[in-house]
Amino acid sequence: MKILFAVLISLIAQTAWAEVIVPVRTIRPKEVISAEDLVFKNMDAVGAVTLPREIVGQEARVALYAGRPIHPADIGPPALVERNDLVKLIFRDGVLLIATEGRSLGRGAEGDFIRVMNLSSRTTITGRVNADGIIEVY
Repeated sequence: MKILFAVLISLIAQTAWAEVIVPVRTIRPKEVISAEDLVFKNMDAVGAVTLPREIVGQEARVALYAGRPIHPADIGPPALVERNDLVKLIFRDGVLLIATEGRSLGRGAEGDFIRVMNLSSRTTITGRVNADGIIEVY
C-alpha cells in the first residue's frame, strides 16, 4: 500500500512541460503585440497561451515581462476609443436613428461598454463600442 501511495504522489508531483509563448522583451500595457515580440520556450506554465494566433495583434493589459508566460487574462483586443476622444454617438430604435457627438470618458475595444458625455446635453451615458469606433447607446 505504501508503494502504491508513493507512486501516486510521484505522478502527481510531476510537472507538465510544454512549449509556451513568451515575450522576447518587456511589453508595456496598452502596447499591441507583434510576432517579432514572441518566441517559444519549453517550460511549466499551467494555463499559458500556446498559440501565436491568440496573441499577435492583441493589446497587453498588463506588463508582459521577457521570458515569462502569457496568460489569456494578460491580453485583449486593442482599444478603438481612447479617453477624451471625440466620438460619434448613435441611438437606434427601429427606423429611428439619432446621431450626435460625444467625448469618451474611458477607453475601450470593440464590444466594451464605456461612459461617454453627450456634448449637446452634457449628460453622461453608457454605450457599446462598435467595430468602427462609433458608440451605440441603448
